[in-house]
Amino acid sequence: MKLPSWISRWTRAERAHRDPMPATDDPHWERALINRLAVEFLRQQRRSRRWGLVLKLGLLAYVILLSATLVLDGLGDSMGATGEHAAVIKIEGLIADKTSASAERIIKGLHQAFEADTVKAIILSINSPGGSPVQSGYVFDEIRRLRELYPDTPVYAVAADVCASGAYYIASATDAIYVDRATLIGSIGVRLDSFGFKRALDELGIQRRLLTAGEHKGILDPFSDFDDWDRTFIQGLLDNLHQQFISAVKEGRGDRLQGGDELFSGLFWTGQESLELGLSDGLGSAASVARKIVGTEKLVDYSQERDLLERFAERVGTAFAARLAELTGAAVPSLR
Repeated sequence: MKLPSWISRWTRAERAHRDPMPATDDPHWERALINRLAVEFLRQQRRSRRWGLVLKLGLLAYVILLSATLVLDGLGDSMGATGEHAAVIKIEGLIADKTSASAERIIKGLHQAFEADTVKAIILSINSPGGSPVQSGYVFDEIRRLRELYPDTPVYAVAADVCASGAYYIASATDAIYVDRATLIGSIGVRLDSFGFKRALDELGIQRRLLTAGEHKGILDPFSDFDDWDRTFIQGLLDNLHQQFISAVKEGRGDRLQGGDELFSGLFWTGQESLELGLSDGLGSAASVARKIVGTEKLVDYSQERDLLERFAERVGTAFAARLAELTGAAVPSLR
């Protein structure tokens, strides 16, 4: 196979630049050959080390730059807030442990906002279908406690698209709830999802072998029978949780509730309807509530971001996926 002309020219120049191979009639040609090979090996090692150093320095620079960006992002608006303002704490998505809407993160933001001398009021910006009754209960109790400690700092809830179930649990602890006309709000109830595959196993001739210590340990096993006793027990459990939910809403909303027992049936309504039922107090966004109710144009975000390591891992993963897509031409889904 004929090599391209530029490769031929390069190889000739390279051979001319290098030391010639030792002649075989030289009595010491073997030693010379070994020396030549050793020199070439050292050259390759130096070249490899140089490239390795360049790659390491590049990676180090990338990590330093990314870390600096994350640190600056993590400081948040609240760190540099000056002058009177309304503190905003976002509650978005599923309310559950280890999420952005976990009780730990919401409560941390509440503490920071209540303790700031320049905060005139706190606005909970809510867009959530609900979630864990435990996490919601934690936040409800803490809002009520902090309001007693800081009586001059009101807390308002502003519901965006959805403020349902556990999200409304939290909102009911605030001084007032503001909605859009099209907001979906309510769903004061408790649910537990499960499936039953017992008949499917029987038809397939599959025998389920479940060993338990405790007569009712497998009560929610989807491959076992679910009898009347099981149903009654689980329903009692849900009713107990439901009553806790109802008590919290009545404690927070008081005489403003106008809809009777239907309010606690698990139904939900539009924001416009919720005004008539006493589930909310007015129409408004976070900006309009800050301007008209709090008396300030300035909003400062006190929401607690994920810690540095979590965000660093996510950004590195996103960058790797994007680079992989470029190299392979594959459609790699976004990690965000």
